[in-house]
Amino acid sequence: MRRRDFVGLTGLATGALFLPSLPGFGGTLVSSERLLEGVDVAVKKRLADAALNAAKSAGASYADARVGRYLNQYVFTREKQVQNIVNTESYGVGVRVLVNGAWGFAATNDVSEAAVAQAAREAVAIAKANAKIQKTPVQLAPQKGYGEVSWKTPIEQNAFEVPVKQKADFLLAVNAKALDNGASYVNSNLFQVNEQKYFASTDGSYIDQDVHRIWPTFDVTVIDRASGKFRSRDSLGTSMGMGYEYLTPRAQDKVAGPAGTGVIGYKQRYDMLEDAALAAKQAKVKLTAKSVVPGKYDLVLDPDHLGLTIHESVGHPLELDRVLGYEANYAGTSFATLDKLKSGNFKYGSPAVNIVADKLQPGTLGAVGYDDEGVKTGEWDLIKDGVLVNYEKIRDQAGVVGQDHSDGCCYADSWSNVQFQRMPNVSLRPNAKKMSVDDMIKGVDKGIYIVGAGSYSIDQQRYNFQFGGKLFYAIEKGKITGQIEDVAYQSNTQEFWNSCAATCDQSDYRFLGTFFDGKGQPPQVSAVSHGSSTTRFNGVNVINTARKV
Repeated sequence: MRRRDFVGLTGLATGALFLPSLPGFGGTLVSSERLLEGVDVAVKKRLADAALNAAKSAGASYADARVGRYLNQYVFTREKQVQNIVNTESYGVGVRVLVNGAWGFAATNDVSEAAVAQAAREAVAIAKANAKIQKTPVQLAPQKGYGEVSWKTPIEQNAFEVPVKQKADFLLAVNAKALDNGASYVNSNLFQVNEQKYFASTDGSYIDQDVHRIWPTFDVTVIDRASGKFRSRDSLGTSMGMGYEYLTPRAQDKVAGPAGTGVIGYKQRYDMLEDAALAAKQAKVKLTAKSVVPGKYDLVLDPDHLGLTIHESVGHPLELDRVLGYEANYAGTSFATLDKLKSGNFKYGSPAVNIVADKLQPGTLGAVGYDDEGVKTGEWDLIKDGVLVNYEKIRDQAGVVGQDHSDGCCYADSWSNVQFQRMPNVSLRPNAKKMSVDDMIKGVDKGIYIVGAGSYSIDQQRYNFQFGGKLFYAIEKGKITGQIEDVAYQSNTQEFWNSCAATCDQSDYRFLGTFFDGKGQPPQVSAVSHGSSTTRFNGVNVINTARKV
Protein backbone atom coordinates (compact mmCIF):
# COMPACT_ATOMS: atom_id res chain seq x y z
CA MET A 1 0.00 0.00 0.00
CA ARG A 2 1.11 3.52 -0.76
CA ARG A 3 0.89 6.85 0.96
CA ARG A 4 -2.06 7.99 -1.17
CA ASP A 5 -4.03 4.89 -0.19
CA PHE A 6 -3.60 5.50 3.51
CA VAL A 7 -4.42 9.21 3.25
CA GLY A 8 -7.68 8.20 1.59
CA LEU A 9 -8.33 5.45 4.09
CA THR A 10 -7.76 7.60 7.13
CA GLY A 11 -10.16 10.24 5.82
CA LEU A 12 -12.98 7.83 6.48
CA ALA A 13 -14.70 8.01 9.86
CA THR A 14 -14.56 4.25 10.16
CA GLY A 15 -11.18 3.78 8.48
CA ALA A 16 -9.33 2.88 11.64
CA LEU A 17 -11.60 -0.10 12.22
CA PHE A 18 -9.89 -1.87 9.32
CA LEU A 19 -6.33 -1.32 10.50
CA PRO A 20 -5.73 -4.55 12.44
CA SER A 21 -6.44 -6.57 9.29
CA LEU A 22 -3.92 -4.69 7.14
CA PRO A 23 -0.24 -5.68 6.77
CA GLY A 24 1.90 -3.87 9.31
CA PHE A 25 -1.05 -3.08 11.58
CA GLY A 26 -1.63 -6.51 13.07
CA GLY A 27 -1.84 -7.06 16.79
CA THR A 28 -4.05 -6.90 19.82
CA LEU A 29 -5.78 -3.67 20.82
CA VAL A 30 -4.17 -2.40 24.03
CA SER A 31 -4.14 0.67 26.25
CA SER A 32 -1.67 3.48 25.60
CA GLU A 33 0.00 2.66 28.93
CA ARG A 34 0.78 -0.84 27.67
CA LEU A 35 2.89 0.70 24.89
CA LEU A 36 5.38 1.95 27.48
CA GLU A 37 6.11 -1.47 28.93
CA GLY A 38 9.14 -3.49 27.92
CA VAL A 39 10.50 -7.04 27.94
CA ASP A 40 13.71 -7.81 29.82
CA VAL A 41 16.56 -8.70 27.48
CA ALA A 42 17.37 -11.77 29.61
CA VAL A 43 13.88 -13.12 28.90
CA LYS A 44 14.38 -12.61 25.17
CA LYS A 45 17.74 -14.38 25.27
CA ARG A 46 16.26 -17.41 27.03
CA LEU A 47 13.51 -17.68 24.43
CA ALA A 48 16.02 -17.36 21.58
CA ASP A 49 18.32 -19.99 23.10
CA ALA A 50 15.39 -22.36 23.48
CA ALA A 51 14.69 -22.00 19.75
CA LEU A 52 18.31 -22.35 18.63
CA ASN A 53 19.02 -25.37 20.80
CA ALA A 54 15.86 -27.15 19.67
CA ALA A 55 16.61 -26.41 16.00
CA LYS A 56 20.17 -27.73 16.21
CA SER A 57 19.02 -30.84 18.08
CA ALA A 58 16.47 -31.52 15.34
CA GLY A 59 19.10 -31.32 12.60
CA ALA A 60 19.40 -27.68 11.49
CA SER A 61 22.78 -26.61 10.11
CA TYR A 62 21.83 -22.99 10.73
CA ALA A 63 19.05 -21.31 12.72
CA ASP A 64 17.98 -17.85 13.77
CA ALA A 65 15.27 -16.66 16.11
CA ARG A 66 13.56 -13.28 16.20
CA VAL A 67 11.78 -12.28 19.39
CA GLY A 68 9.61 -9.36 18.32
CA ARG A 69 7.32 -6.90 20.07
CA TYR A 70 5.67 -4.55 17.59
CA LEU A 71 3.85 -1.51 18.99
CA ASN A 72 1.68 0.93 17.05
CA GLN A 73 -0.38 3.99 17.86
CA TYR A 74 -2.52 5.87 15.35
CA VAL A 75 -4.46 9.09 15.97
CA PHE A 76 -7.07 10.14 13.39
CA THR A 77 -8.86 13.50 13.21
CA ARG A 78 -11.11 15.37 10.81
CA GLU A 79 -11.97 19.08 11.04
CA LYS A 80 -12.96 19.57 14.70
CA GLN A 81 -13.37 15.91 15.68
CA VAL A 82 -11.09 13.14 16.86
CA GLN A 83 -12.21 10.17 14.77
CA ASN A 84 -10.29 7.35 16.38
CA ILE A 85 -7.26 6.39 18.45
CA VAL A 86 -5.82 2.92 17.96
CA ASN A 87 -3.11 1.20 20.03
CA THR A 88 -1.88 -2.26 19.04
CA GLU A 89 0.69 -4.72 20.31
CA SER A 90 1.99 -7.88 18.63
CA TYR A 91 4.43 -10.12 20.51
CA GLY A 92 5.88 -13.47 19.51
CA VAL A 93 8.82 -15.45 18.18
CA GLY A 94 9.73 -16.48 14.64
CA VAL A 95 12.27 -19.24 13.95
CA ARG A 96 14.03 -19.77 10.62
CA VAL A 97 16.21 -22.82 9.96
CA LEU A 98 18.35 -24.28 7.21
CA VAL A 99 18.29 -28.07 6.78
CA ASN A 100 19.79 -29.96 3.82
CA GLY A 101 20.04 -26.71 1.87
CA ALA A 102 16.38 -25.69 2.31
CA TRP A 103 14.66 -23.10 4.46
CA GLY A 104 11.96 -23.77 7.03
CA PHE A 105 10.08 -21.25 9.14
CA ALA A 106 7.58 -21.37 11.99
CA ALA A 107 6.33 -18.86 14.56
CA THR A 108 4.32 -18.69 17.77
CA ASN A 109 2.71 -16.04 19.95
CA ASP A 110 3.06 -18.36 22.96
CA VAL A 111 6.19 -16.80 24.49
CA SER A 112 7.14 -19.77 26.67
CA GLU A 113 10.38 -21.66 26.17
CA ALA A 114 8.50 -24.90 25.49
CA ALA A 115 6.33 -23.32 22.77
CA VAL A 116 9.29 -21.63 21.13
CA ALA A 117 11.25 -24.89 21.08
CA GLN A 118 8.26 -26.62 19.47
CA ALA A 119 8.11 -23.90 16.81
CA ALA A 120 11.79 -24.55 16.07
CA ARG A 121 11.11 -28.25 15.61
CA GLU A 122 8.21 -27.43 13.29
CA ALA A 123 10.50 -25.18 11.24
CA VAL A 124 12.99 -28.05 10.89
CA ALA A 125 10.23 -30.42 9.75
CA ILE A 126 9.15 -27.90 7.12
CA ALA A 127 12.74 -27.45 5.92
CA LYS A 128 13.18 -31.22 5.57
CA ALA A 129 10.04 -31.41 3.47
CA ASN A 130 11.18 -28.48 1.31
CA ALA A 131 14.58 -30.10 0.78
CA LYS A 132 12.96 -33.04 -1.01
CA ILE A 133 11.76 -30.84 -3.85
CA GLN A 134 14.33 -28.02 -3.86
CA LYS A 135 16.65 -28.32 -6.85
CA THR A 136 19.35 -25.85 -5.82
CA PRO A 137 20.50 -25.76 -2.20
CA VAL A 138 20.59 -22.44 -0.36
CA GLN A 139 24.09 -20.98 -0.10
CA LEU A 140 24.52 -18.42 2.68
CA ALA A 141 27.18 -15.74 2.50
CA PRO A 142 29.40 -16.07 5.59
CA GLN A 143 28.50 -13.94 8.57
CA LYS A 144 30.42 -13.54 11.80
CA GLY A 145 28.64 -13.47 15.13
CA TYR A 146 28.65 -10.22 17.10
CA GLY A 147 27.95 -11.60 20.56
CA GLU A 148 25.60 -9.53 22.72
CA VAL A 149 25.10 -6.08 21.16
CA SER A 150 22.33 -3.49 20.97
CA TRP A 151 21.19 -0.55 18.83
CA LYS A 152 18.48 2.09 19.28
CA THR A 153 17.05 4.78 17.03
CA PRO A 154 18.66 7.99 18.37
CA ILE A 155 15.42 9.71 19.36
CA GLU A 156 15.11 12.76 21.60
CA GLN A 157 11.49 12.21 22.65
CA ASN A 158 9.66 8.89 22.64
CA ALA A 159 6.36 9.55 20.85
CA PHE A 160 4.61 6.93 23.00
CA GLU A 161 5.45 8.94 26.13
CA VAL A 162 3.61 12.01 24.83
CA PRO A 163 0.03 12.05 26.20
CA VAL A 164 -2.58 11.06 23.64
CA LYS A 165 -4.60 14.20 24.43
CA GLN A 166 -1.61 16.36 23.55
CA LYS A 167 -1.29 14.63 20.18
CA ALA A 168 -5.01 14.88 19.44
CA ASP A 169 -5.08 18.56 20.42
CA PHE A 170 -2.11 19.20 18.16
CA LEU A 171 -3.79 17.55 15.17
CA LEU A 172 -6.98 19.55 15.81
CA ALA A 173 -4.85 22.71 15.84
CA VAL A 174 -3.44 21.65 12.46
CA ASN A 175 -6.98 21.25 11.15
CA ALA A 176 -7.94 24.66 12.52
CA LYS A 177 -4.99 26.26 10.70
CA ALA A 178 -6.14 24.76 7.43
CA LEU A 179 -9.78 25.76 7.96
CA ASP A 180 -8.79 29.31 8.95
CA ASN A 181 -6.89 29.63 5.69
CA GLY A 182 -9.71 28.52 3.42
CA ALA A 183 -9.89 24.72 3.57
CA SER A 184 -13.34 23.21 3.11
CA TYR A 185 -12.30 19.87 4.57
CA VAL A 186 -9.21 18.57 6.31
CA ASN A 187 -8.12 15.35 7.99
CA SER A 188 -4.88 14.85 9.89
CA ASN A 189 -3.31 11.73 11.28
CA LEU A 190 -0.33 10.62 13.32
CA PHE A 191 1.23 7.16 12.87
CA GLN A 192 3.78 5.99 15.45
CA VAL A 193 5.67 2.69 15.43
CA ASN A 194 8.09 1.04 17.85
CA GLU A 195 9.72 -2.27 16.86
CA GLN A 196 11.43 -3.99 19.80
CA LYS A 197 13.40 -6.71 18.03
CA TYR A 198 15.78 -9.32 19.38
CA PHE A 199 17.76 -11.44 16.91
CA ALA A 200 19.85 -14.49 17.78
CA SER A 201 21.56 -17.00 15.50
CA THR A 202 23.79 -20.02 15.53
CA ASP A 203 26.47 -17.71 14.11
CA GLY A 204 26.78 -16.35 17.65
CA SER A 205 24.85 -13.07 17.53
CA TYR A 206 22.45 -11.79 20.18
CA ILE A 207 21.22 -8.43 18.91
CA ASP A 208 18.70 -6.26 20.77
CA GLN A 209 17.25 -3.33 18.79
CA ASP A 210 14.70 -0.61 19.59
CA VAL A 211 13.45 1.01 16.37
CA HIS A 212 11.17 4.09 16.24
CA ARG A 213 9.28 5.65 13.35
CA ILE A 214 6.77 8.49 13.03
CA TRP A 215 4.53 9.82 10.27
CA PRO A 216 2.44 12.97 10.71
CA THR A 217 0.25 13.70 7.70
CA PHE A 218 -2.82 15.63 6.57
CA ASP A 219 -4.95 16.18 3.51
CA VAL A 220 -6.62 19.52 2.73
CA THR A 221 -9.47 20.02 0.24
CA VAL A 222 -10.84 23.32 -1.04
CA ILE A 223 -14.17 23.42 -2.90
CA ASP A 224 -15.55 26.05 -5.27
CA ARG A 225 -19.21 25.83 -4.24
CA ALA A 226 -20.43 27.58 -7.38
CA SER A 227 -18.87 25.17 -9.84
CA GLY A 228 -18.46 22.11 -7.62
CA LYS A 229 -14.79 21.99 -8.58
CA PHE A 230 -12.35 20.94 -5.85
CA ARG A 231 -8.60 20.64 -5.36
CA SER A 232 -6.51 19.01 -2.65
CA ARG A 233 -3.01 19.24 -1.26
CA ASP A 234 -1.59 16.91 1.34
CA SER A 235 1.36 17.22 3.70
CA LEU A 236 4.86 18.15 2.56
CA GLY A 237 6.24 16.59 5.72
CA THR A 238 7.22 12.95 5.54
CA SER A 239 7.64 9.80 7.61
CA MET A 240 10.91 9.59 9.52
CA GLY A 241 12.93 7.28 11.72
CA MET A 242 12.65 9.69 14.61
CA GLY A 243 10.71 10.40 17.78
CA TYR A 244 8.20 13.12 18.58
CA GLU A 245 10.95 15.73 18.24
CA TYR A 246 10.25 15.68 14.48
CA LEU A 247 7.18 17.82 15.21
CA THR A 248 9.19 20.58 16.92
CA PRO A 249 9.98 23.12 14.17
CA ARG A 250 13.47 24.54 13.70
CA ALA A 251 14.38 27.36 11.33
CA GLN A 252 17.50 25.56 10.10
CA ASP A 253 15.39 22.63 8.94
CA LYS A 254 13.22 24.71 6.61
CA VAL A 255 14.20 24.91 2.96
CA ALA A 256 12.71 27.63 0.79
CA GLY A 257 11.56 26.63 -2.68
CA PRO A 258 12.44 28.73 -5.72
CA ALA A 259 11.59 32.42 -5.73
CA GLY A 260 7.98 33.01 -6.70
CA THR A 261 6.56 29.77 -5.30
CA GLY A 262 6.28 30.27 -1.53
CA VAL A 263 7.01 26.53 -1.18
CA ILE A 264 8.69 25.39 2.03
CA GLY A 265 10.40 22.02 2.38
CA TYR A 266 11.52 20.33 5.60
CA LYS A 267 14.58 18.38 6.72
CA GLN A 268 14.93 16.89 10.24
CA ARG A 269 12.06 18.90 11.76
CA TYR A 270 8.55 19.59 10.47
CA ASP A 271 6.34 22.63 11.00
CA MET A 272 2.98 20.95 10.48
CA LEU A 273 0.94 24.03 11.46
CA GLU A 274 2.75 26.19 8.92
CA ASP A 275 2.39 23.56 6.23
CA ALA A 276 -1.36 23.13 6.83
CA ALA A 277 -1.99 26.87 6.45
CA LEU A 278 0.08 26.99 3.27
CA ALA A 279 -1.63 23.87 1.89
CA ALA A 280 -5.06 25.51 2.12
CA LYS A 281 -3.84 28.61 0.30
CA GLN A 282 -2.11 26.59 -2.41
CA ALA A 283 -5.12 24.31 -2.91
CA LYS A 284 -7.27 27.43 -3.43
CA VAL A 285 -4.90 28.70 -6.11
CA LYS A 286 -5.06 25.30 -7.82
CA LEU A 287 -8.77 25.90 -8.47
CA THR A 288 -8.00 28.71 -10.92
CA ALA A 289 -4.53 27.70 -12.13
CA LYS A 290 -4.04 27.34 -15.88
CA SER A 291 -4.05 23.84 -17.33
CA VAL A 292 -0.71 22.70 -18.72
CA VAL A 293 -0.08 22.65 -22.46
CA PRO A 294 1.25 19.17 -23.35
CA GLY A 295 4.74 18.90 -24.75
CA LYS A 296 8.42 18.53 -23.92
CA TYR A 297 9.60 20.34 -20.80
CA ASP A 298 12.67 20.52 -18.62
CA LEU A 299 11.51 19.29 -15.21
CA VAL A 300 12.86 20.58 -11.91
CA LEU A 301 11.83 18.02 -9.31
CA ASP A 302 11.68 18.77 -5.60
CA PRO A 303 12.93 16.01 -3.22
CA ASP A 304 9.40 15.54 -1.86
CA HIS A 305 8.43 14.50 -5.38
CA LEU A 306 11.60 12.85 -6.68
CA GLY A 307 11.73 10.39 -3.78
CA LEU A 308 8.77 8.44 -5.18
CA THR A 309 10.29 8.31 -8.67
CA ILE A 310 13.54 6.99 -7.15
CA HIS A 311 11.57 4.42 -5.17
CA GLU A 312 9.68 3.06 -8.15
CA SER A 313 12.24 3.34 -10.97
CA VAL A 314 15.47 2.58 -9.07
CA GLY A 315 14.71 1.09 -5.65
CA HIS A 316 12.38 -1.67 -6.84
CA PRO A 317 14.07 -2.70 -10.11
CA LEU A 318 17.40 -3.15 -8.30
CA GLU A 319 16.05 -5.59 -5.71
CA LEU A 320 17.90 -8.76 -6.64
CA ASP A 321 15.02 -11.11 -5.82
CA ARG A 322 12.86 -9.19 -8.30
CA VAL A 323 15.66 -9.35 -10.90
CA LEU A 324 15.84 -13.14 -10.41
CA GLY A 325 12.09 -13.50 -10.88
CA TYR A 326 11.21 -14.45 -7.29
CA GLU A 327 8.58 -11.71 -7.08
CA ALA A 328 7.11 -12.14 -10.57
CA ASN A 329 3.76 -13.46 -9.40
CA TYR A 330 2.96 -10.44 -7.23
CA ALA A 331 5.31 -7.49 -7.52
CA GLY A 332 6.71 -8.10 -10.98
CA THR A 333 10.20 -8.49 -12.42
CA SER A 334 12.88 -5.99 -13.48
CA PHE A 335 14.27 -4.64 -16.72
CA ALA A 336 17.67 -4.34 -14.95
CA THR A 337 18.64 -7.93 -15.66
CA LEU A 338 21.89 -9.65 -14.66
CA ASP A 339 23.44 -9.27 -18.12
CA LYS A 340 23.22 -5.49 -17.76
CA LEU A 341 25.20 -5.56 -14.52
CA LYS A 342 27.75 -8.03 -15.90
CA SER A 343 28.37 -5.86 -18.97
CA GLY A 344 29.96 -3.25 -16.70
CA ASN A 345 28.78 -0.40 -18.90
CA PHE A 346 24.98 -0.32 -18.75
CA LYS A 347 24.08 3.37 -18.70
CA TYR A 348 21.18 3.52 -16.27
CA GLY A 349 21.47 7.32 -16.23
CA SER A 350 23.62 10.29 -17.13
CA PRO A 351 27.02 10.91 -15.49
CA ALA A 352 25.19 13.20 -13.01
CA VAL A 353 23.35 10.17 -11.57
CA ASN A 354 25.02 8.67 -8.50
CA ILE A 355 22.61 6.55 -6.46
CA VAL A 356 23.56 4.91 -3.19
CA ALA A 357 21.83 2.34 -0.99
CA ASP A 358 22.20 2.44 2.78
CA LYS A 359 20.71 1.54 6.14
CA LEU A 360 22.61 4.21 8.05
CA GLN A 361 21.48 7.80 7.38
CA PRO A 362 20.24 9.33 10.66
CA GLY A 363 16.53 10.06 10.72
CA THR A 364 15.71 7.70 7.86
CA LEU A 365 13.11 4.96 8.02
CA GLY A 366 15.61 2.33 6.93
CA ALA A 367 18.25 3.13 9.54
CA VAL A 368 19.03 0.20 11.86
CA GLY A 369 22.19 -1.23 13.34
CA TYR A 370 21.67 -4.77 12.04
CA ASP A 371 19.22 -6.33 9.61
CA ASP A 372 16.85 -9.21 10.36
CA GLU A 373 19.45 -11.89 9.68
CA GLY A 374 22.13 -10.37 11.90
CA VAL A 375 24.15 -8.48 9.29
CA LYS A 376 25.66 -5.15 10.33
CA THR A 377 24.24 -2.47 8.06
CA GLY A 378 26.23 -0.25 5.71
CA GLU A 379 26.26 1.72 2.45
CA TRP A 380 26.99 0.72 -1.15
CA ASP A 381 26.74 2.19 -4.65
CA LEU A 382 23.96 1.09 -6.97
CA ILE A 383 24.59 3.50 -9.84
CA LYS A 384 27.93 5.30 -10.17
CA ASP A 385 28.43 8.08 -12.73
CA GLY A 386 25.31 6.79 -14.46
CA VAL A 387 26.47 3.15 -14.73
CA LEU A 388 24.71 0.24 -13.00
CA VAL A 389 27.21 -1.29 -10.53
CA ASN A 390 25.21 -3.29 -7.98
CA TYR A 391 21.89 -4.58 -6.62
CA GLU A 392 20.23 -4.87 -3.21
CA LYS A 393 20.77 -8.36 -1.78
CA ILE A 394 20.81 -10.58 1.31
CA ARG A 395 22.83 -13.61 2.49
CA ASP A 396 21.29 -16.25 0.24
CA GLN A 397 21.50 -13.99 -2.84
CA ALA A 398 25.03 -12.57 -2.60
CA GLY A 399 26.67 -15.53 -4.36
CA VAL A 400 24.49 -15.03 -7.44
CA VAL A 401 26.51 -11.92 -8.33
CA GLY A 402 29.82 -13.18 -6.92
CA GLN A 403 29.63 -11.18 -3.72
CA ASP A 404 30.98 -12.73 -0.51
CA HIS A 405 28.76 -10.80 1.90
CA SER A 406 25.19 -9.63 2.36
CA ASP A 407 24.24 -5.98 1.95
CA GLY A 408 22.27 -6.13 5.20
CA CYS A 409 18.79 -5.42 3.82
CA CYS A 410 16.82 -8.40 5.11
CA TYR A 411 13.58 -7.55 6.95
CA ALA A 412 10.30 -8.98 8.23
CA ASP A 413 7.43 -6.76 9.33
CA SER A 414 6.47 -9.13 12.16
CA TRP A 415 7.76 -12.01 14.23
CA SER A 416 5.07 -14.08 12.49
CA ASN A 417 6.47 -13.52 8.97
CA VAL A 418 9.70 -14.84 7.53
CA GLN A 419 12.36 -12.27 6.75
CA PHE A 420 13.34 -11.65 3.11
CA GLN A 421 15.05 -9.06 0.91
CA ARG A 422 13.58 -5.58 1.27
CA MET A 423 14.55 -2.23 -0.17
CA PRO A 424 17.08 -0.22 1.85
CA ASN A 425 17.21 3.56 1.73
CA VAL A 426 17.95 4.46 -1.92
CA SER A 427 19.15 8.01 -2.48
CA LEU A 428 20.49 10.31 -5.19
CA ARG A 429 23.75 11.93 -4.12
CA PRO A 430 23.68 15.74 -4.13
CA ASN A 431 25.93 17.91 -6.27
CA ALA A 432 29.41 18.28 -4.77
CA LYS A 433 29.54 21.76 -6.29
CA LYS A 434 27.46 24.62 -4.95
CA MET A 435 24.09 24.90 -6.70
CA SER A 436 20.86 26.30 -5.31
CA VAL A 437 17.40 25.68 -6.69
CA ASP A 438 17.25 29.31 -7.88
CA ASP A 439 20.51 28.79 -9.76
CA MET A 440 19.00 25.72 -11.38
CA ILE A 441 15.78 27.53 -12.36
CA LYS A 442 17.76 30.35 -14.01
CA GLY A 443 19.04 27.95 -16.64
CA VAL A 444 15.60 26.63 -17.64
CA ASP A 445 13.95 28.24 -20.67
CA LYS A 446 10.74 26.18 -20.70
CA GLY A 447 10.04 23.96 -17.75
CA ILE A 448 7.94 22.89 -14.79
CA TYR A 449 8.86 22.77 -11.11
CA ILE A 450 7.06 19.86 -9.44
CA VAL A 451 6.53 19.45 -5.69
CA GLY A 452 5.11 16.45 -3.84
CA ALA A 453 4.25 12.88 -4.75
CA GLY A 454 1.00 12.35 -6.62
CA SER A 455 -0.64 9.57 -8.58
CA TYR A 456 1.59 7.33 -10.66
CA SER A 457 1.71 4.20 -12.79
CA ILE A 458 4.64 1.94 -13.68
CA ASP A 459 4.80 -1.36 -15.52
CA GLN A 460 5.71 -4.75 -14.07
CA GLN A 461 9.34 -4.45 -15.17
CA ARG A 462 9.68 -0.98 -13.65
CA TYR A 463 10.44 0.54 -17.04
CA ASN A 464 7.60 2.57 -18.58
CA PHE A 465 5.99 5.01 -16.17
CA GLN A 466 3.89 8.08 -15.51
CA PHE A 467 4.11 10.37 -12.46
CA GLY A 468 1.98 13.25 -11.24
CA GLY A 469 2.55 15.53 -8.25
CA LYS A 470 0.93 17.90 -5.74
CA LEU A 471 2.02 21.34 -6.93
CA PHE A 472 3.20 22.50 -10.35
CA TYR A 473 4.84 25.81 -11.30
CA ALA A 474 5.55 26.99 -14.84
CA ILE A 475 9.13 28.09 -15.60
CA GLU A 476 9.63 30.53 -18.46
CA LYS A 477 13.02 32.00 -19.41
CA GLY A 478 14.56 31.26 -16.03
CA LYS A 479 11.69 32.44 -13.83
CA ILE A 480 8.68 30.95 -12.06
CA THR A 481 5.56 32.45 -13.67
CA GLY A 482 2.81 30.85 -11.56
CA GLN A 483 0.98 27.67 -10.61
CA ILE A 484 -0.37 25.36 -13.29
CA GLU A 485 -2.46 22.19 -13.08
CA ASP A 486 -3.16 18.80 -14.68
CA VAL A 487 0.51 17.82 -15.05
CA ALA A 488 1.95 14.33 -15.40
CA TYR A 489 5.14 13.24 -17.09
CA GLN A 490 5.74 10.04 -19.03
CA SER A 491 9.01 8.31 -19.77
CA ASN A 492 10.91 5.08 -19.34
CA THR A 493 13.44 4.51 -16.60
CA GLN A 494 16.58 4.56 -18.72
CA GLU A 495 15.49 7.50 -20.87
CA PHE A 496 14.42 9.50 -17.81
CA TRP A 497 17.60 9.02 -15.76
CA ASN A 498 19.77 9.70 -18.80
CA SER A 499 17.99 13.05 -19.14
CA CYS A 500 19.24 14.07 -15.67
CA ALA A 501 21.22 17.29 -16.17
CA ALA A 502 22.12 18.42 -12.64
CA THR A 503 21.33 18.17 -8.93
CA CYS A 504 21.37 20.86 -6.28
CA ASP A 505 23.91 20.74 -3.46
CA GLN A 506 23.81 19.26 0.06
CA SER A 507 22.03 22.30 1.54
CA ASP A 508 18.88 21.27 -0.36
CA TYR A 509 19.11 17.53 0.49
CA ARG A 510 15.94 16.07 2.04
CA PHE A 511 14.11 12.76 2.49
CA LEU A 512 10.82 11.35 1.28
CA GLY A 513 9.61 8.39 3.32
CA THR A 514 7.46 5.45 2.24
CA PHE A 515 5.86 4.13 5.43
CA PHE A 516 4.03 1.12 3.99
CA ASP A 517 5.92 -0.33 1.04
CA GLY A 518 4.26 -3.59 0.07
CA LYS A 519 5.92 -6.77 -1.17
CA GLY A 520 5.75 -10.55 -0.84
CA GLN A 521 3.11 -13.24 -0.49
CA PRO A 522 1.66 -13.21 2.13
CA PRO A 523 2.08 -9.44 1.84
CA GLN A 524 4.44 -7.57 4.14
CA VAL A 525 5.15 -3.86 4.48
CA SER A 526 8.40 -2.05 5.18
CA ALA A 527 9.44 1.56 5.69
CA VAL A 528 12.16 3.21 3.64
CA SER A 529 13.47 6.71 2.90
CA HIS A 530 14.83 8.29 -0.26
CA GLY A 531 17.18 11.25 -0.10
CA SER A 532 17.80 13.74 -2.88
CA SER A 533 18.28 17.39 -3.66
CA THR A 534 16.19 19.24 -6.23
CA THR A 535 17.13 17.79 -9.63
CA ARG A 536 16.72 18.81 -13.27
CA PHE A 537 15.68 16.49 -16.10
CA ASN A 538 15.71 17.80 -19.68
CA GLY A 539 13.20 17.25 -22.46
CA VAL A 540 10.67 15.07 -20.64
CA ASN A 541 7.24 14.42 -22.16
CA VAL A 542 4.41 16.07 -20.21
CA ILE A 543 0.74 15.24 -20.72
CA ASN A 544 -2.43 17.06 -19.66
CA THR A 545 -4.34 14.78 -17.28
CA ALA A 546 -7.58 16.73 -17.68
CA ARG A 547 -7.68 16.56 -21.46
CA LYS A 548 -10.52 14.47 -22.86
CA VAL A 549 -9.76 12.26 -25.83
